[in-house]
Amino acid sequence: MSTPVGRSVSEGWRALRTPLLVTGLIVLAAVVVLIATSARTSGPFSPDSTESDGARALAALLKDHNVDVHGTESLDDAQQPGDGKALIIGPGGSLNAADWQRIASAQWSHVILIRPSSRALEALAPGVRPTGNSLASRSRQPGCELPAAVKAGTATVSGPTYSAPDGAITCYGDGINATMVRLDVGGRLVDVVGARTSFTNAQLADDGNAALALNLFGTHEDLTWYLPQWESTYKDSGDDAPPLIPPAVRYIGWAVAFAVLVVAIWRGRRLGPVVAERLPVIVHAAETTEGRARLYRRSRARDRAAAALRESALGQLHKAHGIPRRADPSAVVATVAARTGRDPAMLYELLYGLPPITDDALMSLSQELDVLTQEVRHP
Repeated sequence: MSTPVGRSVSEGWRALRTPLLVTGLIVLAAVVVLIATSARTSGPFSPDSTESDGARALAALLKDHNVDVHGTESLDDAQQPGDGKALIIGPGGSLNAADWQRIASAQWSHVILIRPSSRALEALAPGVRPTGNSLASRSRQPGCELPAAVKAGTATVSGPTYSAPDGAITCYGDGINATMVRLDVGGRLVDVVGARTSFTNAQLADDGNAALALNLFGTHEDLTWYLPQWESTYKDSGDDAPPLIPPAVRYIGWAVAFAVLVVAIWRGRRLGPVVAERLPVIVHAAETTEGRARLYRRSRARDRAAAALRESALGQLHKAHGIPRRADPSAVVATVAARTGRDPAMLYELLYGLPPITDDALMSLSQELDVLTQEVRHP
């Protein structure tokens, strides 16, 4: 009668239900977090970030002055302007030239670029170029006639400087280049601001930074605050097809992978201490030795049998005479010969000689080694 040894369906379910439950809870929590934060932005100069490099304080200041601030990370929101709307484009991200051209073609009344890239300057602020220099953080006078800067007065500014084309207004610079540039591009106001840290949570309260930010960013009732991301939603070829894998799906995939890793670590088997188990049948050492000897005889492995006998004898000799286990054979033979009075040549042949070629020779070797070990035990 045979007995099945595999798990039944109920046993398999009982073993898997806890890992499946934990995995489901982790994935559900990740999805909830993604949904809850889908309308919020994060990172440096984010209107939702309370970190020192965030801009939550600036967003709150603008809202207190009746400016409706919309934070977004979607490129589509940066291409949907309306009457009386302004657009802030934060630093970071990696949009391609086609994306910047789409933003430039949108009819925004006012665009503010915070530490823009070269592609952003080419598309939205033609003629403005980064100089490669940076100003140290300190209080500076506007040095220009821009109403927002004149009303604010002294401000703590730092960051990269820009060269501007003729007709542009440059403020807060070193006399040659400036950290703030305003120009009129086809009837649209474009501000290039290199002093990002002046409007962060850490420095907004310094000098006239808050007044400068309010006069610069709060000129429209509706303000879209766009933070570019690290991948473009369109191809450089101009194809308007969406990406094969939307970013939200990638986040869920990472959440699932993390959940699988947690369950694998939790359920992974680890080697514990050795556990002694009672054998179903007691096998005496003599029976094991006899069984191995019969195997040697059946396979005519006289060389293996002789090596086993010599290794056992050498172990007893090493222990009895205090000889190191890795001692040279000549040293072993010399020590044993000095203690037993035997001929060194005969001892070397007995302990390290060639394997016997007949069963009688093997028996003779076994007897001689037994006599030698007897002399060791009973000198």
